[in-house]
Amino acid sequence: MTASAQTDSVKEQSGKKILIAYFSWGGNTQHVAEHIASLTGGTLFRIEPEKPYPTEYKPCTEVAKEEKESDARPAIKNKIENWDEYDTIFIGCPVWWWTAPMIINTFTENYDFKGKTVVPFCTYASTYRDETLARIVELTSAAEHLKGFGAVDKNTKGIEEWLKNIGITE
Repeated sequence: MTASAQTDSVKEQSGKKILIAYFSWGGNTQHVAEHIASLTGGTLFRIEPEKPYPTEYKPCTEVAKEEKESDARPAIKNKIENWDEYDTIFIGCPVWWWTAPMIINTFTENYDFKGKTVVPFCTYASTYRDETLARIVELTSAAEHLKGFGAVDKNTKGIEEWLKNIGITE
């Protein structure tokens, strides 16, 4: 089955609309989100901070640490206008300081997840995948949840099988 035929099959079978909301700093999470979208036919939504993070690694980690320590809620510059149309929301991010970046808190606090199904995913270098996935679940406690997925860097291996196992694709 081609990817587009598979995507059409997903749309027809579920009749539900999928949103893939993600925050990506270095491109890894964006790569994974785009792969999920290509397999599910979901709509991509990039969570973008009003004030961009530093482009260099070390200064970015310092800002991220400061945000975590101060329980900050970085402002998001874009908004999902048709939120009510989506049934299944994938939420993805990199692991920052052992958990989801604080901008994920901002995102989840701005939408009502009651009646939604949330599917967490993250990208990570070596550890804290489970803690980050659990944090996304905790932040969206009003939703139903499907098993999350963690990708090392940009590696998309295992995503197709995961989507089948959680019932998103055939």
